[in-house]
Amino acid sequence: MSQWTASVSAAHLARLLQPGPATAGGGGRKLPAYRGLADGVRLLVLEGRVQVAARLPAERELALALGVSRTTVAAAYEALRAEGFARSRRGAGSWTAVPEGHTLPHRALEPLPPDAAGSVIDLGCAALPAPEPWLTRAMQGALSELPAYAATHGDFPAGLPVLREAIADRYTARGVPTMPEQIMVTTGAMGAIGAAARRVAGVGERVAVEAPSYANVLELFRETGARLVPVALREGLGGWDMAAWRRVLRDAAPRMAYVMPDYHNPTGTLVGDEQRRELVEAARAAGTVLVADETMAELTLDGQEPGVRPMAAFDRGGTVMTVGSASKAVWAGLRIGWVRSTPDVVRRLVSARAYLDLGSPVIDQLAVAWLLRGGGWDQALATRRQRARECRDDLAAALREHTPGWDFTVPRGGMTMWVRTGDVSGSRVAVAGERLGVRVPSGPRFGVDGAFESYVRIPFTVSNPTASEAAARLSAAANVVRSGGAPDAEPSGLFVA
Repeated sequence: MSQWTASVSAAHLARLLQPGPATAGGGGRKLPAYRGLADGVRLLVLEGRVQVAARLPAERELALALGVSRTTVAAAYEALRAEGFARSRRGAGSWTAVPEGHTLPHRALEPLPPDAAGSVIDLGCAALPAPEPWLTRAMQGALSELPAYAATHGDFPAGLPVLREAIADRYTARGVPTMPEQIMVTTGAMGAIGAAARRVAGVGERVAVEAPSYANVLELFRETGARLVPVALREGLGGWDMAAWRRVLRDAAPRMAYVMPDYHNPTGTLVGDEQRRELVEAARAAGTVLVADETMAELTLDGQEPGVRPMAAFDRGGTVMTVGSASKAVWAGLRIGWVRSTPDVVRRLVSARAYLDLGSPVIDQLAVAWLLRGGGWDQALATRRQRARECRDDLAAALREHTPGWDFTVPRGGMTMWVRTGDVSGSRVAVAGERLGVRVPSGPRFGVDGAFESYVRIPFTVSNPTASEAAARLSAAANVVRSGGAPDAEPSGLFVA
């Protein structure tokens, strides 16, 4: 098992199971109490609200907490074991599990080329077309400055000085005084997170992550040999569960923690200042490096800017490494990201780059610098926000019309919405949907060890009439699943961004 083994108390499990473990079956029939309890625990595991390999309460303790007989709890545990969702060892207790051979659909593979999509509505990528004319103007500005750099060797492992300064100035304007020496330019945000992971978390090190979390980052951590420790987000954009974070930081002592506090991908959660402050303090006390992904930070779609401060504003030295990128705020094809940390950490990251990619494309760096220095970043961002807002509102309305049994909370910003698929499996909806001409990533791609089976992620990338057609196809896919027509496993080939 690739994660820290935790436990769930009887009182906590009872709260999660409210209003009660027994649920109605098909045709309104009342399920037996043990069956309702087993199904409730199974759903909590698949949704990621109880992690895989967590020790379950003793039968007597859970029976008292729920006000049911011990026989009911014993029968529920037996049902979970029979289905592969629990394992037990005599004298040692029971743990949550996923069935043997359970396919984890987390691989982030190649996207469909734009000219190959045909009639398929591709909701796999949270990416919009470029905000013109600002991208073209930025490239033209970059070309005008290129001759001075063309006369050099072209390798800038820390990034072009002009871009490092522009990024530092933007942090300073956001209330976090920053020097250029605190910035390393990378090839996209993934390059920044990869650099942080290699610097901080070696093979076998524990890395705490939100549950759910960004699918590509989870895969990156798996590939580097990290042991993932999931920490559940609160329901309905409620932010972080600080009690859970303090417990994990204290007991699991992860070497690194990865969080996305600004319009989280996939849920759209925006975390407030007080929780940011508390997490930085808890990470500092535990000796955990906190990697804060702020790639969505400027994608506010409703009203005024929320006024939250960057995570680094609460750092008194070396706990927070901030990741940023132009790929979401401007265009995914502009593969420029960055890390903000202490000058010493940045120097070590730059040194390690010598045997990796040496640096990011000069022309792209010049384009981002042109935008940040007053050439159009804010204008490009405004264009991106307007388009994303239109797509979000159209998709939300279409889902309400075509999939009324699905549940979601519309976020105030970002690029994605986390949708609970009601009475059907998100993975099976993804399979059936692809056959019906709509591609959507299922929830388990964003979880650890098979969690979030009841979800799909929907990005704000299409507007009406395409949004309405996408929702109609997803509704048809759900009907196929209900009729038993969808296969068990989601196929590979779906890129998640």
